[in-house]
Amino acid sequence: MASNPPGFYQRLQQLPLVAQQAFMAALCERLLPNYALYEQTTGYGDGHTLRTVLNLVWERLSVPNASIDFARQAEKLAECEPPEDDESFGARRALDAVVSISALLDTLQGESPEAVLDVSRTSRAGVRAFIELTEGEEDANALALLIRDHPLTEDENNFQDAVLEEVSQPITKDSLKAIRQLGRNGGISNLGLSLEEA
Repeated sequence: MASNPPGFYQRLQQLPLVAQQAFMAALCERLLPNYALYEQTTGYGDGHTLRTVLNLVWERLSVPNASIDFARQAEKLAECEPPEDDESFGARRALDAVVSISALLDTLQGESPEAVLDVSRTSRAGVRAFIELTEGEEDANALALLIRDHPLTEDENNFQDAVLEEVSQPITKDSLKAIRQLGRNGGISNLGLSLEEA
């Protein structure tokens, strides 16, 4: 059963900032394998930096006074973006991961009230694009139905719902570990891909 995003997004926006950050970090974890696959197939990219930056975010979430220069991390992250002239599907999904982690860093450096919605929508949009790419349905209405009822769409909705439930509880070191584990999703990305399959 697909969730109802308007109510979902409302709940997201009502969360305290640290809960929003944990939500975004979990979604970013699940986008990382897409970046890793892009790096593996093209030889371009720096998944190590993405991993490091995301690790620092988790560290800050569990140790709020940890001294981390997130402006510097944002600069490093910007260097990991795929080349602008690479229009490939893999490059766009790799960019999703970079942009989502960047949005998360924005919230650690100041006000960014839309960031949590952006990351949620970016992940959903990637799934939609993947279904469009793999199913090759020309008819717009048929495609819309296909996307709505697709197992990957259901999986994405269920995943985001599960993360929202987790971050709606009080955030503790233990709960952060559970949220991170949930985000890692056994190494499988929001597109159902993992490095093992490549």
